[in-house]
Amino acid sequence: MGHDHSHGTATHASADRLRLVLVILLTVLTAEILGGLWAGSLALLADAGHLLSDAAGVALALIAVAFAARPPTPARTFGFHRAEILAAVVNGVLLFGVGLGVIGFSLVRLAHPQHSDPGVMAAFGVIALLGNGLALLLLAKGSEHSLNVRGAYLEVLSDALGAAGVLLAAGVIALTGEQRADPVASLLVGLLILPRTVRLLREAVDVLLEATPRGIDLAEVREHIERVPGVVSCHDLHAWTITSGTRVLSAHVVVEDACWEAGEAPQVLDLLGACLAGHFDLEHSTFQLEQVTHASHEGALHE
Repeated sequence: MGHDHSHGTATHASADRLRLVLVILLTVLTAEILGGLWAGSLALLADAGHLLSDAAGVALALIAVAFAARPPTPARTFGFHRAEILAAVVNGVLLFGVGLGVIGFSLVRLAHPQHSDPGVMAAFGVIALLGNGLALLLLAKGSEHSLNVRGAYLEVLSDALGAAGVLLAAGVIALTGEQRADPVASLLVGLLILPRTVRLLREAVDVLLEATPRGIDLAEVREHIERVPGVVSCHDLHAWTITSGTRVLSAHVVVEDACWEAGEAPQVLDLLGACLAGHFDLEHSTFQLEQVTHASHEGALHE
């Protein structure tokens, strides 16, 4: 019960932070569009386009958090926790598209440079950097525990780097008059977006494919299970992630005949649960206890 309660508390806290971050992003987005048009700066407009996807991603994350808070039903026994992972995938795809678009526009502007006003660029770059910095502070804690929030955090981080690039480009233009500094800055924004996006997508897809959670070595888990007194062997061992912070495991465990005869199978079950919760932080484990002779009744096994 304690585990579920802490997850619910974290979910509400994440929602509150995401709402405030959304307000900040929409405010900065408006400022960057106005500043980009005024200064004729592709870097500012590229950052605004990136910020638009950020705002959409945060809005999507908020919807996912609302769905994830809904209770389980007989038709959906794990509730809607996977909605957070689906939101992370959609955010990643949006961010990847924005990165490619920024790179494309930057290459065009490099070939055909246009005049940008460095003073206006710098002023709105500062506004964007301050807004993104505040948003990062709000999202930093939640990004450690939720892929959904981490997706929003990475988007805002990329945008903060873009704002820093705008300031750098404005400085170069003011000092040297080199107008290509503006598209070079926007190109760097695009190149910074893609690697983080690929990592986010890989993690989210691993969850959807029910891959073994990172940090869990099934060989080590099997070794711990088979060291529990009364356990003969373990098979059909699976571990996967429902959503960020919710990892589950199932296994068939063969128990010595003496344990069954002495009525000690329930104690073995308790030891198994305590072992995995203590060593691997697996609070939700399902074990099928079997007698030694039961193996002949099973078909092909996943070892």
